[in-house]
Amino acid sequence: MVFSSILFLFYFMPVAFTIYYLAPKRWKNLTLLILSLVFYSWGEVRYFPIMLASIIVDYTASNRIEHFTDKKGMRRFWLMVSVVFNLGMLGFFKYAGFFARNINAVTGLGLPVLELTLPLGISFYTFQTMSYTIDVYRGDVKAERNIINFGAFVVLFPQLIAGPIVRYTDIQRELRERTIDLGQISLGAQTFIMGLASKVLIANNVGALWTEVEAMGFSGISTPLAWLAILAFTLQIYFDFSGYSLMAIGLGRMLGFEFPQNFNFPYISKSMTEFWRRWHMTLGSWFRQYMYIPMGGNRKGAIRTVFNLFLVWAATGLWHGASWNFVLWGLYFFVLLMLEKAFLRPVLDKHPVFARVYMIPLIMISWAIFAITDFAQLGVFFGRLFAFSGGQDWRYFLRNYGVTFVLSILFSTPALKKHFRQLEQNRAAAAFIYGALLITSVAYLVDATYNPFLYFRF
Repeated sequence: MVFSSILFLFYFMPVAFTIYYLAPKRWKNLTLLILSLVFYSWGEVRYFPIMLASIIVDYTASNRIEHFTDKKGMRRFWLMVSVVFNLGMLGFFKYAGFFARNINAVTGLGLPVLELTLPLGISFYTFQTMSYTIDVYRGDVKAERNIINFGAFVVLFPQLIAGPIVRYTDIQRELRERTIDLGQISLGAQTFIMGLASKVLIANNVGALWTEVEAMGFSGISTPLAWLAILAFTLQIYFDFSGYSLMAIGLGRMLGFEFPQNFNFPYISKSMTEFWRRWHMTLGSWFRQYMYIPMGGNRKGAIRTVFNLFLVWAATGLWHGASWNFVLWGLYFFVLLMLEKAFLRPVLDKHPVFARVYMIPLIMISWAIFAITDFAQLGVFFGRLFAFSGGQDWRYFLRNYGVTFVLSILFSTPALKKHFRQLEQNRAAAAFIYGALLITSVAYLVDATYNPFLYFRF
């Protein structure tokens, strides 16, 4: 079940929120836990035991870590229990088949290749629970003694499938004491509607171009159409993912939680360094806090810094999917970030126009590596991008998608943000805008069949 579905909007959401608001204050976390387990199990009931195991193992490990205050060995043992369990689950379901195929290809062995369905949201909730036990081990946070509160944190449905990656410290206070008033619910509803409109009205519409070109095959398309197609994917993945994050943040607010921001207009960045401070901010923060800094960060000399960043970006790529194109995608950013660290960043900072000329094409190329998992097809596509091939096919797509492109590019910048905030001050205008966005989004969902979610299985 995804948020941008009729099932969620007209069945699960009204019923779940009615039950939640009517529940007595002391039962709200239990209510939230049960509702979230129902949400998770709706399409993945066979993986329900995995979710329960995740709650029990990390709850037990964190409390054991705190119990053995003066026994470093035991504290480390229980930390390893949590880390091995979480990485083991992620590795088994997401990477077992990938590694078996590669070992077979290199060695000629006939290892069985498991083709498992990835449990929903496993990449997100395993990172969340692992960061929690690491924080308890470091002494940054007290272990949660109430398993209902802890279970509600792990399985909290707004951020379960695609983040933002919410650390325990982000919502620790709200798990115990949170206020829910009409102002907060209204603000949450507005944020949700904005995310829904981003996903449904922009991402789905502009993304249809990329899907059409994929279906045609890359070998026969012209160079202008290849660039149009990858521009479409560039805009689709931004509005798709940031829209889903906004919906999650809005739902969280309606339940009394403040989730961290996950996107901040990344395409206006003047460097790749800045881009990764604006794109999927909670994932970048996670890798920095729990991998880069513990490995020594930049404190152990230049060579070690380069090595640390290499591992972090290879892991960032692999986190996105069990395929070499994702690893290549991560290492592509590693190379660019190294170049910026070495000499490029001061130049980019001084010349904002040149910075955008540098940034935008390189970001689009990165999304081509991300989108096309087959290296042969990726080669064909790059051939179309860089070895000029003429043709008239792009005229048809530009005519059909021109307005969508203009609106998508405009809304991917903060150009209208100030004017929109001013309009929001007028309650009637705000009600009209959000009402129109909601009705139009729902009408689109009812009428259209194209409604993919790119991060659904990550």
